[in-house]
This record gives sequence, structure tokens and C-alpha cells, in this order.
Amino acid sequence: MTSAAAVDFSTWETIVGLEVHAQLKTRTKLYCGCRTVFGDPPNTHVCPVCLGLPGSLPVLNETAFEMALKAALALGCGLAPFTKWDRKNYYYPDLPKNYQISQYDLPFATRGKLEIDLDGARKTIGITRVHLEEDAGKLVHDAHARGSGVDLNRAGTPLIEIVSEPDLRTPAEARAYMEALARILEYLDVCDCNMQEGSLRCDANVSIRPRGQQAFNTRREIKNMNSFRFVEQAIVQEVEDQKRIYAEGGKVVQSTRLFNGQTGEIRTMRTKEEASDYRYFPEPDLPPVTLSEAQIERVRATIEELPEARFERYTKRMGLPEKDARTLVDYRAQGAYFDALVKAGIEPKPAANWVISDSQGVLKERGVSLDACGVTPGQCAELLKLVEQGALNRATAKEKVFPAMLDAKGAKHAAAIVQEQGLAQVSDTGAIERAVAEVLKAEQKLVADYVAGKDAVVNALFGRCMKALKGQGNPQVLRPLLESKLQALRAKN
Repeated sequence: MTSAAAVDFSTWETIVGLEVHAQLKTRTKLYCGCRTVFGDPPNTHVCPVCLGLPGSLPVLNETAFEMALKAALALGCGLAPFTKWDRKNYYYPDLPKNYQISQYDLPFATRGKLEIDLDGARKTIGITRVHLEEDAGKLVHDAHARGSGVDLNRAGTPLIEIVSEPDLRTPAEARAYMEALARILEYLDVCDCNMQEGSLRCDANVSIRPRGQQAFNTRREIKNMNSFRFVEQAIVQEVEDQKRIYAEGGKVVQSTRLFNGQTGEIRTMRTKEEASDYRYFPEPDLPPVTLSEAQIERVRATIEELPEARFERYTKRMGLPEKDARTLVDYRAQGAYFDALVKAGIEPKPAANWVISDSQGVLKERGVSLDACGVTPGQCAELLKLVEQGALNRATAKEKVFPAMLDAKGAKHAAAIVQEQGLAQVSDTGAIERAVAEVLKAEQKLVADYVAGKDAVVNALFGRCMKALKGQGNPQVLRPLLESKLQALRAKN
């Protein structure tokens, strides 16, 4: 055996290709009219077609096919003018027909790409193919009864499988790819990407090889990971396992493995099947599909601005910092609210600050999101315009007026709340001068510290003045006046 010290793994590289299964957001299944609902009692959305009963015939869900086309177009894939369906034969308790209707040699989309951004470095990952298939059911294990049940509500749910090229070189890149792909699918509104419910699942094919070697070494596949974190962790663990095997002079055997997110361990489930093991043959009960240019263009026209295009618009056209732009892109609903604020006349930077930061504290206290809080972007723009005009300071807007608007569920406008509660910003120089004089008289210790050279105490004095003005002082008037008074006192001493 080769000792571990004899292998310098610092010169090796990781090779990863991902197979992502995304559940499409259709109301009904791929080949029948049963509903696609998560969480309902087991086996309540089944019929002869998804149960595979003799004599039942599948009918293709056109909406599912067009959603799949939409995803393929967004990923830059080339579309095949002719595509067909195939039976993938295998035997498992949650597969009632003992075969899955999928696509084998003639997928409808190939040769796509997806750009990822990792710590500012951009990389293009190739996409081998996108194809449409039906999901299997689900095994439900009861540890106490020591038995298992089969829930076929999910059987027949439409999936797209997106297969990447083996272009990923680190676990972090694999995670970034998954996150970027999920953002695109969410923007397209073809998948909700709820990984906890199984709407987005990932298989990772992992191998390692000496850097510079052209041939791939034997890979192992990790199945059905349902979180971005698990994808990254599982690949890290798999790479370590393969390093150990090579270090001990062994050979990696192609196999299918399962990752336990709670323990961080991977175990071998079975030796990996080849395509021939599935005995693919054309599905005889479904006609092939011929795509027309008119159909492709009709679907293409439904694709709205995608994440990277939105990021470019925010940074290059609106001048937002990259961090703010990335947050607005990653959280699509926040980005849409921000766009509506800008359209209503709010400058991009204050609009972004409000959406990303200022509004979030009170929203979290109430357990609601900005897009579902009941305050429309137009109403919020009215509030921010009061701040912009100097009629209201930002702190009062955030801490008093916006919460009142939330409590009224949008029934009260900002200006009415300001008037009712007497929250208008105080900009009158005379009123502010009186407040400053009272504070300087009452806070002799802080004044003495400032005079002695402790400039930082001006912030404490500013806070006292703002409190004296009930939080409604105009900072642009108050602060210069306060600093002028303090500087005069320092000069006198």
C-alpha cells in the first residue's frame, strides 16, 4: 500500500458536475389532471395515470413543457426542433409503473451556460442538457412502527433536470452554481425552489485528479441533497473520502451515495448504474414534439429581466454599491419594491437604504415581508418624499410613521399620520436654538469635556438636543447650529 505521505494532494483538483431537479410550478401533474399540492394527506392526489394502472394513457401538460422551454431559453440552451419521450425502467417502491417517463437521447435543450460569481471572480459553467421528466412518489418511514409507507401524491409531478458540464472545481463553486440557478428559476416563476419541500434537489458527481491530467478519474454520485449548505458540505466530505482511498493505494468505485446532513457522513447506497441498466426505449403512449419558431418566440417573450441583467442595471445605470445591488437581486421581492419606489420618484440610493435597512427592523418585529406588509410602494414613496422635502426626519419616518402605516394596513397615508400625531420635522431656527441652549445649560459635564478637546461628545449632545425636540429636529439645521455653539465655547476658553 502507498502511504498517505507519498501522495501530494495539493497538486490535485476536484471535478464536480451537478444534476439539478427542479419541480415546475404547474397546478397539475405532467401527464394527468391530478393536483400538485405539497403537504396534503398521503395518496389524495392520484389517478389511474399516475398510478400506472393498465389501460391508462398519459397526456402531456403543455404548460409544463412551456415552463421547461422558458428555463432552457434563459440558460442559453440550443433547442431541438424534434424531441421525444423515453421510458427509464427501474424498480422501486415509490415508482408505481416500474418506469419513469423521461428523455434520453433526444432532450429538448442542450449546450447552455450559467455564469457564477464567487468572491468577485466570474466563471462560466457549461450546461450539458435540460430535459423534462416526471417525479417519483415518496417513501414515508415510521421509526416507531418499524415500517414504511408509500405516498404517491408526488408521483407524476413535472420536473426539469438540468445537467451541468464537469466544470466546477470547488465545493464553494458548486454552491454558487446552485444558488445562481435557483435565482434564475425563481425569477422565471417556473419553480419555487423550496428545497425543504423537495422542489429543488441536487445530485453531485464528484471525482479528483492530479492537476494537468486530462482524463477524468472515476466519479461517485451523491444523491438528493436538499440545501445549498448540504451540497457544499457533502462535496467536501466526498473529496476527503476519495483522497483517503487514493492515499491508501485503493481505487474509487463508481457508486451512488447518500449524505446525512445531521452527521456530515456519506454512505454508499449502491454501485452506480449505467444507462444500459435502465433499458431506455421510446415511450409508445406519447407522440414526439416538434417545436416551431413561433412557439419558441412566444415563450421567449415571456422572459423578463434576469438576475445578472438586474444587477448590471442597479450598479451601472443606477449607481448602487455592488453589495446593495446584490441584496436586491438575491431577494427578488425587495428588488421589485425598490424598482417601484424609484419609478414613483425616489432616488435609487435612499430607496435602496429604505428597502434593505430602514424598513426591516419594524417588519421583522411584525413577522411580515415588505411586499406583503399592506403598504404599497406608492404609499411608501409618499413617506420618503416627506423626508426628502424636509417635512419629516428619517428617524421619525422609520420609528413612528411607518409603523403606524403598517398598523393601518395601508389605510392611512403618511401625511395624515404626521398631521394627526404632530410629527412634522422642526426646522425653525428659533425653536432649535432654544432647545440647544437648554441642553448646553443642563449638560455642563459634556460641554466641559468638549471644551477640553473630546470631540466625540458632540454626538451625545446632539442626541440630547434631538430628545428635547421629541425626535423631530431637522438634523441638517440642528447639527451645524450645535457645533457652532460648541466651537464658540471652546474658542472662548
